[in-house]
This record gives sequence, C-alpha cells and structure tokens, in this order.
Amino acid sequence: MRNVREIVSYLEQKAPLSWQESYDNAGFLVGDPEASVERVLVALDVTLPVVQEAVDTGASLIVSHHPVIFQPLRNVTGQDGTSKVVQSLIRNEIGAVCMHTNLDAAPGGVNDLLAEALGLIQTKLLLPMGVGEADGMAYGIGRVGMLDAPLPLLAFGERVKRALHAGGLRLCDAGKSVSRVAVGGGSCGSLLPEVIALGCDTFVTGDVKYDVFLEAAAMGVNLIDAGHYPTENLVCGQLVSWLKDAFPDLETAISHRHRDVVQFV
Repeated sequence: MRNVREIVSYLEQKAPLSWQESYDNAGFLVGDPEASVERVLVALDVTLPVVQEAVDTGASLIVSHHPVIFQPLRNVTGQDGTSKVVQSLIRNEIGAVCMHTNLDAAPGGVNDLLAEALGLIQTKLLLPMGVGEADGMAYGIGRVGMLDAPLPLLAFGERVKRALHAGGLRLCDAGKSVSRVAVGGGSCGSLLPEVIALGCDTFVTGDVKYDVFLEAAAMGVNLIDAGHYPTENLVCGQLVSWLKDAFPDLETAISHRHRDVVQFV
C-alpha cells in the first residue's frame, strides 16, 4: 500500500518545489506523511465540498493546484474559510498536497496544457526561469505560440470559451487578427510587458485588472480574460494522468463537486 510520502515525492519530481514563486506555499501542507493511501481526489482547490467528497468516497489524500494554506494562519478556530477547511481535513484524517506556481512552470503543467487547448503550435516559454537538474528541460511561467492560421479576435474568443468551458470572457480588441498568442494560466496580467516585448498580438490569461486592459489597448495587444478557474482547471486531468501512470494501484479521480465559484448572468 502507498503512503503520502511516496506520492508527495513523485509530484515534487514532476514540479519541484524550488520552482515555486517566492510568495507561494506549495507542497505537502496538511496530514501525516506516513499515512496509507488507497484513493486520491484531485481538484483545483481544497474546499469544504471537496473535503466532504473525499470523506464520502474514501479518499485519504487530496491533490490540488491552489494551496489550502496560502497566507500564514494565526489560528485554526473555524472563524474563516481556510480555518474551516483545515479543521475538516484534520478531523477526517485527510492529507492535502498542493502543487501551485511550481506546476504553472513545469513542463506538461498548467501553461503547456493551456497553450495546447487553444491550438498553439511552435510554443516556447513566456518567462523562462531555469533548466531542470534532473531532465535538463527548461521551465518557466506562461507560453507563447502561433495559430496554424490567423483568426479574427471574436472567432478566437469563441475557441477560448469553448476549449476552457468558460462561462464568459472579458475582451480588449486592439484591432488585430490573432496569430501570435501568449497564455498565462491563472492571474498573469503583470506579464503584459513580456508579452509586448515578444511581439504577441494577443494575450490570454485571467483576473485582469482594468489598468492592464488600458495598457494593452494602448500598446495594440488583444487581451482576453478567460477567468482564473477556466485557465487552470485543465491541470486536474494531467495530475490524474500522472498519478495513474506512477501508481496504478491507487484509485485516482477528479472531484465532481468542485466548480468555478464565479458565475455569469
């Protein structure tokens, strides 16, 4: 039977913790490293419904993208959302391992999946960070690639919405057709200067602030905000695939209860 430590070690090989951003808190965050594991539940976030799903399905480990503990906890009294989730994990003896910005940067991680989903070819790193010691592969945040044929912005927007199952998009039309595209899963609006420097006509990311839209319009870059959840949720399937390949004796599944908290009317 597998234990938590083995699974954490494997995931850290795929996306080393040394690759995470300085502000991040990725890794094994809750639980007993020696606890045995028969079932793993994968979700973008560790929420109360996800914890309850783990309880109901007999999963003793949750693997997520977003850290269940991001800011330092001053108490665990159930008076805020994070505290409630941590209490529930501990009460039900469920572990949580969270692969965040290290998984954004990793080959085959969030940004490679996002670029692939949108049909980009000839991709390269938007913001290179280094080369992996184990395999010599470059890693970094965001990707830049080409469409096989230019598209009008609205047609490309429909592709984005459909591919990511997004409830809606926020668009800035700079008056250009879409050909050279940058992507950044989650919240990467701060990378607009790098997108401009690489000559991209279009940038797809999430959580874009108004001033970033203004700058994109001024600099002639189409900007698509497809939302945080839709631009990252693709990675859950990848995590399941990795875990099934490495641990075929484990029952591993994507959460059926976790959904994008943002809705459109």
